[in-house]
Amino acid sequence: MKKIHCAERPDWKQTAEQLGFLFHTIDDEPYWDESAYYQFTLKQIEDDLEDPTTELHDMCMDLVARVVQSEELLERLSIPAQFFDLVRTSWLEGHPHLYGRMDFSYNGTGPAKLLELNYDTPTSLYEAAAFQWGWLEQCIERGMLPAHADQFNSIDTKLHQAFAQLQLKEPFYFASMKGSVEDKGTTDYLRLIAEKVGIESRHIDIEDIGLNSDGRFVDLEERWIPHLFKLHAWEFIFHEPFGEAIAQCDTQFFEPAWKSIISNKGILPLLWEFNKGHPNLLAAHLDTDTRKAVPKGWVRKPFFSREGANIELQTADGLTVKEGGPYTDAPFILQEFAPLPKFDDSYTLIGSWVIGDQAAGIGVREDNSLITKDSSRFLPHLILD
Repeated sequence: MKKIHCAERPDWKQTAEQLGFLFHTIDDEPYWDESAYYQFTLKQIEDDLEDPTTELHDMCMDLVARVVQSEELLERLSIPAQFFDLVRTSWLEGHPHLYGRMDFSYNGTGPAKLLELNYDTPTSLYEAAAFQWGWLEQCIERGMLPAHADQFNSIDTKLHQAFAQLQLKEPFYFASMKGSVEDKGTTDYLRLIAEKVGIESRHIDIEDIGLNSDGRFVDLEERWIPHLFKLHAWEFIFHEPFGEAIAQCDTQFFEPAWKSIISNKGILPLLWEFNKGHPNLLAAHLDTDTRKAVPKGWVRKPFFSREGANIELQTADGLTVKEGGPYTDAPFILQEFAPLPKFDDSYTLIGSWVIGDQAAGIGVREDNSLITKDSSRFLPHLILD
C-alpha cells in the first residue's frame, strides 16, 4: 500500500460537473482529490480487504438474525420498544437491502481492523463507484497510468444487478433532505441505475413526504409512494411523528428497518461478544460511565453519530483527540484504539463496500486528524503489482 503523488487531469472539474458530481469541492475545500492515489497489490486487496469484508458481512447477518429474536438485545441497541415488531418483521420477511460500507484501519500489512459499520445511510457512494473508475479509465487512455492498472471496484455493476433483481413494477421514489448537495447526488446516482434497469423513478425531498387519511405515504401530488429509498437514518425516523405510521403502511423501505441493527455502533460490542478474538474485530464494550476519562488506547463513540461527531480517543502514549457534536442523547461504547495509518500529513481510512451481500470495492478517505470527519478528502486507488 503506497500513496503516489501524480498529476491531476486538467479538466477533471468540468468532467465532474458535467456528470453531476457537484460536491467535488465543499466550502471551498477539496473533497475529491486526485493529486495522489493509493496503490495496492492484488494480494492486499483480496486477502486483507475483500475476504474479510465478506466474512464480516456474514457475521453481521448472523447477528441480525440473533438480535431480532431477542428483546434484550434490541433494547441494548436503544431501538424503541414500539418498533421491535417492525424491525423483526422486516428481517423475517426478507425485506431486500442494497448496500453498506465498512470502515477499516489498514496500513498494507496485518489484518484490517473494523472501526464501524455504515449500513443504513452511507454516503461517498457515487465517488467510489463511478467517479474514481472514470478517473482510472481516463488516466489510462491519456497515458498517465500503466495500461494494466486495475481497481477493486465492481460497485456500479453490482448495484445494477441488485436493482434488476428487485423487479419493481411501481414507481421507486428516492428521498434526501432539502439542501444537501451530497445526499441529492447519492440519490440521483441510485435513481439513474434504477432507470437503467427499467424501474420508473422519482425524486422527493424527505420533508415533502406526506401521510394521507388512509395511512399511506404520498408525494406532493397525493400519489402513493410504493417504494422508497430514504437517505435518512432509522434512528431519526423512530423518533419522528411519521415513524409510528410505518408499521401499518404499505410502502416498501430501502434500506429496510432491520438495517437499524447494524447502523448503530452498539452493534460493535455485540460483534465482539459473539466473535471474540476475530482478527478483524476490535475489543468493544458498553461505556457505563461517560464521566470518566477515556482510557489510554481506547475510543469513546456514541451509538448514533455521523462524520466523527462526538468521538473521543486517547492514544497509547496519552494523546487525546476529540470532536464535538450533537449526538449526546444515546449510550456510548468504548472500542479498542486502532490508529489510522499516516501518509504524508494525513490519516487514511478505507471504506469497503458491500452491495447486496457481496464485497464490491473500496474508497479511500484522508483527514488531518485521527478522527475522520465531514471535511475529509476522497482519493482514488488502483491495483498494480
